[in-house]
Amino acid sequence: MLTSLGLTKVAESVYRAMLTRPNEGVGELADRLSCGVDDVRAALDELSELALIRPSQQQSGLLHAVSPDIGMQILLSRQQAGLIAQQQRLEESRAAAARLIADHASLRSEAGGAGVEQIVGIDNIRDRIAVLCRTVSREIMTFAPDGAQTPENLESARPQDAAVLERGVRLRVVYLDSLRNNQPTVDYANWIVQRGAEVRTVATLPNRMIILDRGTVVIAVSSDNTAAGAVILTGEGTVTALCALFESVWANARPLASAVPVNAHGLSPQEQSALALLAEGYTDEAIAKRLGVSPRTSRRLAATLIERLGARSRFEAGVRAVRQGWLEH
Repeated sequence: MLTSLGLTKVAESVYRAMLTRPNEGVGELADRLSCGVDDVRAALDELSELALIRPSQQQSGLLHAVSPDIGMQILLSRQQAGLIAQQQRLEESRAAAARLIADHASLRSEAGGAGVEQIVGIDNIRDRIAVLCRTVSREIMTFAPDGAQTPENLESARPQDAAVLERGVRLRVVYLDSLRNNQPTVDYANWIVQRGAEVRTVATLPNRMIILDRGTVVIAVSSDNTAAGAVILTGEGTVTALCALFESVWANARPLASAVPVNAHGLSPQEQSALALLAEGYTDEAIAKRLGVSPRTSRRLAATLIERLGARSRFEAGVRAVRQGWLEH
């Protein structure tokens, strides 16, 4: 019990033994506690330093253990002094952190233009987003074009999303249709929906983007590598335009719980997008990236579409798609 007040286990055992057998010497204490003489001597030094024992005034050569009520007062006083010192160190650390944040903000404002902050590296991006999410109060709107996520990434996102939703912040996320084919990502989407989020899907998305309280936008520098870098935009005109873009995509996206529709030609939105990209000359790898699917799935989609059109090449498939009304000119 006394270890929580700063005593080691051996020192506590020696102190208790001395209270019940005040006349025992070092050797006798060692035998009764089944420990070494050196351990008992070290414990006595510890107890002496804490003023829990002192030389006996009645018996020369013996040590006297102070009564438990005095001992508890001594230990509690030391503990309280330690807590006060720790609180002071904490306040000093907070002040140092505030200065560091202020200096870093100054450097950011000098490095970029008005309303633009550049961030390089996935760790720095995640740290900055975490800070922004802690202060958001009304709404978060997100484009998530990365396709299926790893279970590790999904698990690490849970605490932040849960904290945001518990504060009553409206969370809207647009994923790619390919999300529907990845069960871990579907499970995660359903998990945030159950906590109040709104999730929809579309065939393609322009870039990864997070809009916070319609005043701050975090957007990836490159759609090909969203972890490489990002910019934070706060200019009113830019933010307004990106909010309008989100609302337009959101209005045409499909709720996660609804089935993916097909058009008059039997094409799903994903197949329509794949066909348009195919006709524009995109490679299988580029199509896969835009749709958030694997290159293998992209090749399968292309092969299926070419076969359905009765074409012998990608170029011919594009021509036939336009002639048959599958694509606009």
